[in-house]
Amino acid sequence: MPLPMPLPDAGRPIEYHRYSDPMVTLPKSNEPCWCGSGKKFKRCHKDSFQAIRAGKQTPLRSVPDSIRKPTWANGDAVERWDEPAVKSADVIERMRTVGREAADTLASLGTVIAPGVTTEEIDAFCHNESIRRGAYPSPLMYPGGSNPFPKSLCTSVNEVICHGIPDNRKLEDGDIINCDVTLFLDGVHGDTNATFYVGEVDPASRRLVEVTRECTARGIAAAQPGNQLNAIGRAIQDHAEDNGYGVVRDFVGHGIGEQFHTDLQICHYFHPHLTNLIEVGMTFTIEPMIAMGSWKAKMWSDGWTATTADKARTAQFEHTILITKDGPEILTTPSSTQGHPYWDLAGLGV
Repeated sequence: MPLPMPLPDAGRPIEYHRYSDPMVTLPKSNEPCWCGSGKKFKRCHKDSFQAIRAGKQTPLRSVPDSIRKPTWANGDAVERWDEPAVKSADVIERMRTVGREAADTLASLGTVIAPGVTTEEIDAFCHNESIRRGAYPSPLMYPGGSNPFPKSLCTSVNEVICHGIPDNRKLEDGDIINCDVTLFLDGVHGDTNATFYVGEVDPASRRLVEVTRECTARGIAAAQPGNQLNAIGRAIQDHAEDNGYGVVRDFVGHGIGEQFHTDLQICHYFHPHLTNLIEVGMTFTIEPMIAMGSWKAKMWSDGWTATTADKARTAQFEHTILITKDGPEILTTPSSTQGHPYWDLAGLGV
């Protein structure tokens, strides 16, 4: 779950352009659909390219008293303290456990994502999975106060960059959806997300998702001990721009551990101010949001949902990583990588 961008925007100037795949230019309503069905576009996949609108939400879901909860679960403010960036061996072991549980929960969502399913139904599935694992779904009621997040899962469809609130909108054949899962278990958090295909997806959207996965992998590979933090953003930005995409700047990765978000900030583009050195024992998220068009974001009135300003599609992947002496370790690796989009897209699902 990314943080709003708090640093001054001092990255190098960038020229963005749309990816040159001809499928970015959609067929006209009465032209044949891109999918080869023989149907007119308006009778086939057109609905999946309509602007996302807020639907109706259901009441808050309860969490059993037996589940250990963070401070915001009952409406209290988030508890903040100066958590060390370098974690103790005990915290790291607990984060390995919750990271795997979060990753398994995320992978399980792929079994329910399909045309006609509502994001509300996906949230209910995620909520129940979290409880079954003895974990609290960290987004629920975060960060306390007057406008807490009302669901257990962020579901961001098509042009929604992040923090989409599950509701009664049904997924359309051809949508792409990012599901962002964070669990709180044994006093620590594990944060991860992935973009899933809904039914048959057009080639341009598939390529966006593929390149976003590659950007995430390159960012993780750049997280080497002794590198500056901005090496992560440089690796992501270079690959995104080489493929004609924009990197969203309004939200960043973050430190994580006993707190959902710590003060450590991870930009997904090169930022000259992020010169802190990466150290063994650090834990943080890498979660680039990559857009077909403009990287600029527009906020909805709900105070959470962010969309691309030009309504172009966007994709995202996220992992919680640990820095070891041998390089980055993905703490949010599932028990089985088969069926998880991050590994399946690279042909590595086992």
